[in-house]
Amino acid sequence: MATRPSAKPSLMPPRPTRIAAAETPAPTMTSPLIVAALIVTGLYLGRDVLIPIAIAILLSFVLGPLVNFLRRWHFGRFLSVATAVLMTLSVVGALGTLIGVQLADIAGDVPRYRTTIEGKVEGLKDTPAGRMADYVASIGRTMHQDGPKPEPKPEPKSDAVPAAPPPEKAILVEVKDRAPDALTMAGALLSPILHPLATIGIVFVVLLFLLMQREDLRDRMIRLAGSSDLHRTTVAMDDAAKRLSRYFLVQLALNASFGIVVGIGLYLIGVPSPVLWGIFSALMRFVPYIGAFVSAVFPLALAAAVDPGWSMVVETLILFLILEPLVGHFIEPMLYGHSTGMSPFAVLVSALFWTWLWGPVGLLLSTPLTVCLVVLGRHVDKLEFLDVLFGDRPALTPVENFYQRVLAGDPDEVQEHAELILKSRPLAAYYDEVVIKGLELAARDAARGVLTPEQKNDIRQSLAGLVEDLAERDDDAGADTSETKAVGSDWRADGTVLCVSGRSFVDESACAILAQLLRNRGIGVRVVPFSEVARARIDTFEVGPARLVCIVSTAISGEPTHLRRLAERLKRKLPQAYTVVGLWQADEGDRDEAAQGRAIPADTHVTSLRGAVEAIVAAADPSAPDPVDVDQPTPHPVGTPIPA
Repeated sequence: MATRPSAKPSLMPPRPTRIAAAETPAPTMTSPLIVAALIVTGLYLGRDVLIPIAIAILLSFVLGPLVNFLRRWHFGRFLSVATAVLMTLSVVGALGTLIGVQLADIAGDVPRYRTTIEGKVEGLKDTPAGRMADYVASIGRTMHQDGPKPEPKPEPKSDAVPAAPPPEKAILVEVKDRAPDALTMAGALLSPILHPLATIGIVFVVLLFLLMQREDLRDRMIRLAGSSDLHRTTVAMDDAAKRLSRYFLVQLALNASFGIVVGIGLYLIGVPSPVLWGIFSALMRFVPYIGAFVSAVFPLALAAAVDPGWSMVVETLILFLILEPLVGHFIEPMLYGHSTGMSPFAVLVSALFWTWLWGPVGLLLSTPLTVCLVVLGRHVDKLEFLDVLFGDRPALTPVENFYQRVLAGDPDEVQEHAELILKSRPLAAYYDEVVIKGLELAARDAARGVLTPEQKNDIRQSLAGLVEDLAERDDDAGADTSETKAVGSDWRADGTVLCVSGRSFVDESACAILAQLLRNRGIGVRVVPFSEVARARIDTFEVGPARLVCIVSTAISGEPTHLRRLAERLKRKLPQAYTVVGLWQADEGDRDEAAQGRAIPADTHVTSLRGAVEAIVAAADPSAPDPVDVDQPTPHPVGTPIPA
């Protein structure tokens, strides 16, 4: 009986189709490198202007929800924007004032801190470490004293020429500058703060215009990103803006809370200037990897300088050792996930790049800026390369990843990949959704003539090793299906089911996989290579106790004709045997399953491993339900993402 398989859900999101014109010349690396060099040069030369603009863009994502909230209360666009900007400016001014006051207090207490530090150094000399340091220093002094002594100068002879008279002493001339006028003194005093004030002014001017012209700027970005599908592009841009706003707001709130807790803790411990170190800790949490470490160094050093003992240092260290892991490993994952959407390597590279380009400010902005690029890459097709370069999503699908590792001839990596997926998938699902699809990719490459004989041999060996490694693994396909039902003893003898491979170089591996799944269900299987049932050898082929024949083929163009002839030969050789044809199509573009079913004579046609297993088990167990819709999705959540 013939069954028509239904479509299976896609495991991975569809990728955009890319069509290359035949006349388009092959791309070279020269133009992208030149463009990248020009962009980096522009970022470096224009850092005085671009840094305030970058800060303003990030602040616009933070203040966007506040502006929308004020507009819902009928404040009007200009009043809403002005209120939000003035509130932000007030917060920045208050923080700057607090930082200045705290720094002045620390500067006034420096002499007292110096006395405490000198006392601690003297106290350390009595410890074993101090005595060891003195011992090493004494050895160095002894070696220096025992070194070669300078030769004595020879005494002048009595008949030598008398020495010249000593030169006259130079006259010391002192040149005094004129006292600076009031304008020069004012310039010298204000120059250190003029640049930060100018930067802050540019930031808030740009921020004001960004918030006022937000819709217009969005439309221009849509035009640049692609206006052929306005609905899709608009939804993507709005979603990206909402995601970034939510992420930056949560990050700002979390880091500010971290700074507040640090400030309160340092105040209770007794460390001077706790407000300064709370603000500093909040800012440093924006810096990946080293931010938490740097935020603890200065409070620890100050605690060591203030307290004659070591209790304050220990308490400060305990505060940071408890607080930072708690926030980083428990609170952050609950609020916005375990990561920023960036790969760990991308976080490190972006920190190094922006620090080299823009200095300490670039280090603070590195993660937010790269997060913006990753979100844009996920929503805008033309910027997809940004998500591929910096995102934490796998660059290859599980099928592509499997095929790449098999093609590289690395069985250990193939086994590791299988173990990772089998943590969340049954064995049959892994074979069906990953391995068979990977074999289709190999068959397609072989049809194009891009695989060498050595590569084909490596693929076969890797697949044989994988099937052998997974031979002892149980296939928990589900206790409520006909797959797990016991079959009769007359179906347990070796050779009861013949798995006949097609002529593709991967068909025998597919037969070995199907045979393993059938043996797990107690069915005796014999794998038959294509050479044994070829036209020249079919008459001498020993059928043995065969009661069912399953032909397995990864089809390419023209394959159904070959399979029809193979099925006819086997039908003449085993007229009473039940016939199943498993056709895994490598070129699914315009296939007609009904026409293929009519072209290949068989009792059942299947297009998946699970379908083949269910059809064979149903034929072996007459009490099993009729295997209709054998290619329906399995009961386990097939549509969930597969680990790469």
